[in-house]
Amino acid sequence: MTPPFGPHALDLDLPAEVDRITDHIKTYLARTRRKGLVVALSGGIDSSVVAALAVHALGPSRVFGIHMPERESSPETLRISSAVSDTFGFDSVIEDITPMLEAAGAYTRRDDAIRLVCPSYGPGYKSKIVLPSVIDSDSYRLYSVVVLDPDGKQEKYRLTPEAYLGIVAATNFKQRVRKMQDYYHADRLNYAVAGTPNRLEYDQGFFVKLGDGSADIKPIAHLYKCQVYALAEHLGVPEEIRSRPSTTDTYSLPQSQEEFYFSLPHERMDLCLYGMNNDVPLEQVAAATDLTVEQVERVYRDIEQKRRATAYLHLPPALCGDVPEI
Repeated sequence: MTPPFGPHALDLDLPAEVDRITDHIKTYLARTRRKGLVVALSGGIDSSVVAALAVHALGPSRVFGIHMPERESSPETLRISSAVSDTFGFDSVIEDITPMLEAAGAYTRRDDAIRLVCPSYGPGYKSKIVLPSVIDSDSYRLYSVVVLDPDGKQEKYRLTPEAYLGIVAATNFKQRVRKMQDYYHADRLNYAVAGTPNRLEYDQGFFVKLGDGSADIKPIAHLYKCQVYALAEHLGVPEEIRSRPSTTDTYSLPQSQEEFYFSLPHERMDLCLYGMNNDVPLEQVAAATDLTVEQVERVYRDIEQKRRATAYLHLPPALCGDVPEI
């Protein structure tokens, strides 16, 4: 008897999946004549699994890690990301990107955008942007900025389109500066750059164009987040990373991916996305996720809306005339 729809639908043959991915990595490097892989290490589950897969495919001598903290990173980030390179035995380097961000005006431009809705925002303040839950209502969801002043008082301000776009544009400097470092080290080593998005992030456009969305090979973009966690345990990623909640580590206040973008824990989002992709009856998806059918329908509409809104992130540069492919 087939069990009811649930997390088992996303079970993997883990050894076979590791072998399949590592074969792809080896084939890609042979075809492009690159010697190894560069992996940006964030201390998160995705970059840790990509690093582990790279070592499994190539050995530690052909993998190079980059730790890229900046002044608003969590104090734990560097210690946790270093545990990955230590565990799997590959060389890495610390590149503090704060000076580059300051020179580009990233912090100043972001603060200016916040002051459009919170005029008092200044030195000593911290912030993050948040999105209401997708399952609570059908109303149009708008971002707000949460501000913590130096005295510990927290306020939330609804963002205008100008303020929201200004904050995101300035914050995207972080991902783009990190990608500059990735390709600097890849160029000097004759390596390729490994991207780290999982399927939720890749499908829903949760990446920065020409930032963390830029890579030569994306080994886990086909895997749901729960599958990435399963691979992490199989590959020996440190338990501290496997038990750590997913964060953006982008804003000065702690921020989960759920409150910033997905609006649901990844366990539910995985099942909703899988159910939508595979025409699983709504009632079965609702039962598996402990949501109502109406709430699942809201999640599906949000998935489709994000796909439409972020479709351009996946597009290559547009050409205005025919150019033969190389």
